[in-house]
Amino acid sequence: QVQLVESGGGLVQAGGSLRLSCAASGRTFGSYTMGWFRQAPGKEREFVGAITRSGGSTDYADSVKGRFTITRDNAKTMVYLQMNSLKPEDTAVYYCAADRSEFMRIHAHFYDYWGRGTQVTVSS
Repeated sequence: QVQLVESGGGLVQAGGSLRLSCAASGRTFGSYTMGWFRQAPGKEREFVGAITRSGGSTDYADSVKGRFTITRDNAKTMVYLQMNSLKPEDTAVYYCAADRSEFMRIHAHFYDYWGRGTQVTVSS
């Protein structure tokens, strides 16, 4: 089992940056594809991006491509979401998730473990 804890959220002005972190417990962290999702009030949870087990490949939603970057450090059992050029529409609770599959999947129901989320608010 994997426990995930997100941190790094906060209030930032449009155009600013934030770096979210996700700390994972468990010795098998390197066997999970990791994803980031977000959920705004009144909206469904949506895919932000994912990173493969080795960290060699990433995938992003079109809405964040070129602005957000996912990295991971398997030795530290951490995954990160660097968010640049933030927009008010990026405001949401951000979640990290772990998937036993080797594939980077965009649908939340494929992911096996979830953190509790961290709030990101972007002011205009």
